Amino acid sequence: MVCDIVKNKNKNESESQVARNGRTDSPRTYLPSCDVIEKENELLLLADIPGARAEDIEVSFERGLLTIHATGNPSREAGRKYLHREYGVGDYHRSFQIGDEIDAGRIEADFKSGVLTLRLPKSVDVLPRKIAVKAE
Repeated sequence: MVCDIVKNKNKNESESQVARNGRTDSPRTYLPSCDVIEKENELLLLADIPGARAEDIEVSFERGLLTIHATGNPSREAGRKYLHREYGVGDYHRSFQIGDEIDAGRIEADFKSGVLTLRLPKSVDVLPRKIAVKAE
């Protein structure tokens, strides 16, 4: 079950709490919206990181904690005089506790059109398998 494999570490934190606890290089730190999809052999974690570039995204895995951090692009702000502003620029940060059911050595990350896709392969030990029945 997905809940046993991935547990959201930031689920009860507000945006301002993340800014206090995380890096403060930029004015704000956002929690990217994420979806986790369970497939037969892997989990897919999709994270919305609009305005980021692939080279500004760091994904790390240490002691069962999967962390996504992306640096915002403050240069986008330079020289602009806003009459009305709703879209903010800042860093993104999100962490998930990963269970033993994931093969951490095979985690892959892709970034396209503002969406980070993490492929979390299930360990061979937890995959369903067929057992051959022998006849005497």
